[in-house]
Amino acid sequence: MRRLLLLVCCLVAVDTVLYAALVPLLPHYVETYGLSKTGAGLLSAMYAIGALAGALPGGSAAARFGPRTAVLAGLTLMTVASLAFGWAGTIEALWVARFLQGFGSSITWAGSLSWLSVETPRERLGAAMGTAMGAAVVGALLGPVLGAAASVVGTRAAFTAFAALGAVLAAWALRFPPAPADAQPVSAALRSLRDRGILAGLWLMTLPALLFGTLIVLMPLSLDEAGFGAVAIGAVWLVAAALEAVVNPVIGHASDRFGELAPVRIGLVAAIVVSLLLAVLSGPVALVALTLAAGIAYGGFYTPSLLVLSDSAERIGLAQGLVFGLMGLAWATGNTIGPLASGALADALGNALPYVLGAGACAVTLVFVRRLQHERAAVLVDRLAGDAASVGRE
Repeated sequence: MRRLLLLVCCLVAVDTVLYAALVPLLPHYVETYGLSKTGAGLLSAMYAIGALAGALPGGSAAARFGPRTAVLAGLTLMTVASLAFGWAGTIEALWVARFLQGFGSSITWAGSLSWLSVETPRERLGAAMGTAMGAAVVGALLGPVLGAAASVVGTRAAFTAFAALGAVLAAWALRFPPAPADAQPVSAALRSLRDRGILAGLWLMTLPALLFGTLIVLMPLSLDEAGFGAVAIGAVWLVAAALEAVVNPVIGHASDRFGELAPVRIGLVAAIVVSLLLAVLSGPVALVALTLAAGIAYGGFYTPSLLVLSDSAERIGLAQGLVFGLMGLAWATGNTIGPLASGALADALGNALPYVLGAGACAVTLVFVRRLQHERAAVLVDRLAGDAASVGRE
């Protein structure tokens, strides 16, 4: 299981490297192609749009053909798309390459997480998922480094080297035996949307994606206006992601011990505070400090949401591949709407409004999470009482 966890960590890290690599390069593309904030949001969102398109096909592939096959297919597409992104010479080519990167990423994530879920004992799943999410954050940490390196050595050299890494990972995945398939139609995933646990897990995946989608567009431009270059912006994201990478395994262990929703409530309160401060503070020191705080606060939802989804899928008999396909759909929806909406709102009304709306979404979610936690506690008490009564009758 440890070897598989290491492979999954590498796979999700590679995905998030690609996603975050655009951060320090975004001001360069804005200047090169004369993009507005809306245009910058579109370029950033194309990855998530691709992930949105690939979410259900990726989940279906993981369920029907097995997680390893899905992983190999996603890696192949990401490798080709990375080459295309590095060698692109027009904004249209960048859009297409970014879309294909996201599509391949969605397939890889569905395969990787469903593979980990079916091979990991349930009592250790929180720690395993937390470790995987920590690795994903390490990828987000390294992504700006790749972008900063590309700004120095050129995008062709940087993304060609990254494509070679994708090929190495594919060869490594082939050394593992195939995981069993659990063929179910996509309609089973759609029917699962009637389950409250599935819906709760999907929203807890969508919300941080919305928040990060806003941050990843507005903050690099704000830092650029404050005098930060591409390397400096990459360094800020590097530190923020390092902090998030440390926190995620801790959240996974806490979820195993106290339940998935306890750390979510803490994260929601922190996210409300950080978002409101982002709306009103603008100095360079404040921007850096709030970027670091946002990485911890916003990233605290991801591991619990994975556990809520996996547990709910097991309870209703849904294939893990399909539920993680739905997860990709939720993440991609947030990361599509977040950059596009925040860029458009910032162009029209300033940067503060997207952050305030994010704080409001967290506040509403906090109310419903508290209610859901109380309901789950009541169900657990009833179940324990029923078990005790059964033992007494025996």
